[in-house]
Amino acid sequence: MKWAAVVVAAGRGARFGRPKQFLELAGLPMVGWSIKRFAGMPEIDELVVATEEECVDRMRSLVARLAPDLAARVVRGGPSRQGSVYEGLIAVSPEIEAVLVHDGARPLVGASDVRAGMREVRAGRAALLAAPVVDTIKVVEAQSRIVKMTLDRRTLWAAQTPQFALAAELRAAHERAQRDGIAVTDDATLLEQSGIEVAIVAATGENFKVTLPADVARAEMILQERSRRAEPAEAHGVT
Repeated sequence: MKWAAVVVAAGRGARFGRPKQFLELAGLPMVGWSIKRFAGMPEIDELVVATEEECVDRMRSLVARLAPDLAARVVRGGPSRQGSVYEGLIAVSPEIEAVLVHDGARPLVGASDVRAGMREVRAGRAALLAAPVVDTIKVVEAQSRIVKMTLDRRTLWAAQTPQFALAAELRAAHERAQRDGIAVTDDATLLEQSGIEVAIVAATGENFKVTLPADVARAEMILQERSRRAEPAEAHGVT
């Protein structure tokens, strides 16, 4: 199966206080870690990065440096994350059969987890990386913040990226959302609403999203430690 990686790096970083795509992190711009990860995986045939219009040229230079041997393109993102993913999807080559969508603000994703997600994908079945929820979750009334119910955390998982699907199925899910005016925060939701089965793949390592300034030091420490102990070679393909 021919795979494309779509990396979304078009956010304004509202919670962070500024755009994060080119924030220096352990020697690379943050989005560069995702680009480098997918460029090092022989299963990935193509890379598309969606970014802010003013960042397109800078992103092209970064992609050319980190993924010189991979078919790659940089596109302008949309007005929302969902719109940026769609712009990335329509830029994927017609011969690509499956796609993974990854947030550029998750620089720590491991190759073994990516491969585990890829293995789940087939017609009518998609996948996403996720982590079990460890806190007790309360549903509250929006205005008063009075607790309405407590959810069973044994059934709850926190969605991460990459999220994986057949290219045609994910494009169709996005087109349906555009037609029906549906806005969501991740691609798996659109796939679920389209009747696609979505499998959870437990993330085995750190894969948090750099959302707040405090996350930067944590991510940098992990990346520096990984560099010191040198992760296993990336040559093991999906079986």
